[in-house]
Amino acid sequence: MKNIYIIIAFLLFYNYSVGAEKVMWYNVENLFNTCHDTLKNDFDFLPDGTYRWTPARYWRKLDNISRVIAAVAEQDGWPMLVGVCEVENDTVLHDLCFRSPLHVAKYHYVHHDGPDLRGVDVALLYQPILFRFLGSESIRVPSAEQGLRPTRDILHVWGKMIRTDSLLHVFVLHFPSRAGGNKASTENRMLAAQTLCQALDTLQGHRILVMGDFNAEPRDPIFRPILQRLVSLVPQRRKELKKAQGTYNYQGLWGYIDHILVSPAMQSNCEPRVHVAKLPFLLTEKGTPWRTFQGPVYKGGYSDHLPLYVDVW
Repeated sequence: MKNIYIIIAFLLFYNYSVGAEKVMWYNVENLFNTCHDTLKNDFDFLPDGTYRWTPARYWRKLDNISRVIAAVAEQDGWPMLVGVCEVENDTVLHDLCFRSPLHVAKYHYVHHDGPDLRGVDVALLYQPILFRFLGSESIRVPSAEQGLRPTRDILHVWGKMIRTDSLLHVFVLHFPSRAGGNKASTENRMLAAQTLCQALDTLQGHRILVMGDFNAEPRDPIFRPILQRLVSLVPQRRKELKKAQGTYNYQGLWGYIDHILVSPAMQSNCEPRVHVAKLPFLLTEKGTPWRTFQGPVYKGGYSDHLPLYVDVW
């Protein structure tokens, strides 16, 4: 892990005179601590649970996430914003930002506890020297009220990009899983999309950035109402991809289920496409994401997703 500290120590002194701010999204795959939350079903991620989630494995996971963010930062400096999902609680975010190798980057974070049965939430890391935090809210997706499985809240954060003094609204989300492929999961994702659109409609004309794991490909019906309000920065059609790529690999097939989108008012300030951080150390010999777990088997890798990032000018 010595190399992580060398990279991060260098980036700590990086000159932030470049003309763009980087925004990054990353599904970190089950960042749990090793203590039981009495209100959540986190038994699998305990030292005596299914995944034998020990302190050593937990701290290695934090080191791995630190290395990924540092690698994305290596070219142009630390991302101004890092959206993450599948984080258990405030404790793991505190450990990541202040007790892991990432602590020298001086990130702050925004997090609200949500209703997910396993206890996983979304969160936003931000650089205070680049983004002035002004406020946040947790937007509840009314899944339980519709007789559906409770899902993650949508995190809405607003603040100012310090260089330009521009107000920016950021939405961080993790839509319901596709597990089982049943009708209920599809309805739940559509309900989450409708909830997002209702929030977007109150902010017409503002600079808005939305990032998350939508658990849906670009052509999925849930994007029809979303794309009436936002512009996607990921390829919309397979023929646009010169080779198999994406953020997630399922049964040998790549796809984009992670997305970054912006409002029309912000489109001209972003690169036309996001970048997938297909870093060599994130991949197995087969070229697929090096996961932390494959089923219940510990692989010691990073995540089952690859990160996305985009430059905002």
